[in-house]
Amino acid sequence: MQNEEIFEAEAEIENAEHNSKGQQELGKKAITVATGDIDSRRRDREGEESPLLGEGYSSPVGSNFGGSDDDWPGDRDFVDVPWHKRPSIYWLLPCFLVYALAFGGIIVPKLNLYVTLICREYMSDKAINDPSFTFLPVIYGDDNPQCRIPEVSARVAQFTLAGQLISGILSAIVSPKLGALSDRYGRKRILIYCSAGMFVTELITIAAATRPDTFPSPYLLLGFLAEGLCGSFIASMAISNSYAADCTPPHKRNVVFGFFHGCLFTGIALGPILAAYLIELTGTVVTVFYVALGVHIFFIIVLIFVIPESLSVRRQLAAQEKHRLEMEELGPAADWINQLRSFNLLAPLKILYPTGPGTNVALRRNLVLLAAVDTIMFGVAMGAMSIIVIYTNYKFGWGNFESSRFVSIVNSCRVACLLILMPLLTRIVRGPAATRPRQRNTGSDLFDLSVIRLAIVFDMMGFVGYSIARDGTLFIISGAIASAGGIGSPTMQAALTKHVPHDRVGQLLGASGLLHALARVVAPTIFNGIYSATVGKFDQTVFVCLAATFGVAFVCSWFVRPHGMFSSHPPRRLGCAVQFSNTFDILDEPLVSDTEKRD
Repeated sequence: MQNEEIFEAEAEIENAEHNSKGQQELGKKAITVATGDIDSRRRDREGEESPLLGEGYSSPVGSNFGGSDDDWPGDRDFVDVPWHKRPSIYWLLPCFLVYALAFGGIIVPKLNLYVTLICREYMSDKAINDPSFTFLPVIYGDDNPQCRIPEVSARVAQFTLAGQLISGILSAIVSPKLGALSDRYGRKRILIYCSAGMFVTELITIAAATRPDTFPSPYLLLGFLAEGLCGSFIASMAISNSYAADCTPPHKRNVVFGFFHGCLFTGIALGPILAAYLIELTGTVVTVFYVALGVHIFFIIVLIFVIPESLSVRRQLAAQEKHRLEMEELGPAADWINQLRSFNLLAPLKILYPTGPGTNVALRRNLVLLAAVDTIMFGVAMGAMSIIVIYTNYKFGWGNFESSRFVSIVNSCRVACLLILMPLLTRIVRGPAATRPRQRNTGSDLFDLSVIRLAIVFDMMGFVGYSIARDGTLFIISGAIASAGGIGSPTMQAALTKHVPHDRVGQLLGASGLLHALARVVAPTIFNGIYSATVGKFDQTVFVCLAATFGVAFVCSWFVRPHGMFSSHPPRRLGCAVQFSNTFDILDEPLVSDTEKRD
């Protein structure tokens, strides 16, 4: 068997001589693997203190798939770098929190701006068609009770749908490209680009809020256009998670991603309260948009001058060279005109269904199902966010203060779950970090899957509560229950990254961003359409449908199996385990790679 492997490896070297120098090196590595490289493997085994397959079987410390905290490969290029130039999540977290506060602070004022502008236009059109019709002036920032009618509510839902379609379709095209570019050119540049799009969006919002006669509601669609071209907040979150993945071992990513989600929902929780006080202090709602504009400028400046890049120049150059070789292999097909002709929006999703050496059925099943559940949950969140505000405005007569209070209470509960409940559960199940044995990445484990399923149950219970609530208090309680489901999103993102090598994390999260962008198009289209068709009849229909969607996600989660992962090197059989050139995969069912099946 070994002679056959040596023969195959030598054949690889002979073929590699006709290619680039990088491909020749790959062939030499293949012959090293085939001959066993016994001395190297013995040294690797001596460096591992707690083998997972018993004596003699271990993963080399610092491989792309795990290792100890002290030898995490993401830190190797920064060992001799001064502390202020060393990447860490703690550089990005405070700035991301401020960014999230601005994002959360404008949610309710922006939705109310849509209501005001569309109500003005509806009343004006009605007065033109019916000269006897009179209405009170519709002023942004006032109560405007004449706007709380089904016709205006339906038009607002249709407008938000149009905006989300524009932003969602564009971000679906852009987000995967940004994720792949971040693997080659660093995370900071892409974050700056995303923030620039949000900056332009706020400029357009300010123009519409201050001069509604000059800039009616259709002009706000330009803001959605700018947001989509820059990837929107979806791409910003994905690249931030990629930055965190660069600085964090795989077994800690669920907690670290939870910190970023906690910052996001802290912003959504405290942002409306701070915005309400700011409006009361200044006497005008537009101040909130000016502050948000300043925050985007601040974030861009800090990214440029303060926050260190998480990808070293060496890793960026390696990724660029890898991309160059891939383009050379394509030949004329790599020409941008041919790429445009053969453009496939769904092409980035190939990473969710990998084939070839190092892959197996369990890996593909896990990636597809986890991505599907993540997309369903994100789509429901995006589809429900604006509908909840519009519904409570129509059903309970909530204005800026009541809506802001609801958003703050719900997201405060979500933050508590992310920053307290999630780390507590992780500590109880996995033990303290100081006494925790060295862990190797083998994909998502049973704990990850249990957290995901529990989160879906909480979300489903919350939306069932929305559908039966007939007063504001019960509606708020239902929102608090649903907020416990917030622990699911960071766990799913972390579980996805555990299935691929480190140099593909940005590409994977970019594909996830594509699915999120598509969900941002499809989910609001469906749910806003349901709400528009049923408002004034059975108003809670949309919440029943949302709860049923979570039921589908819950069923899908039970088909995900623990401990399936990807290796970029061909496997060798060792009993019931599958050995790769630098790691072992322990699977809960005997698997054969695609290469072995073909043989």
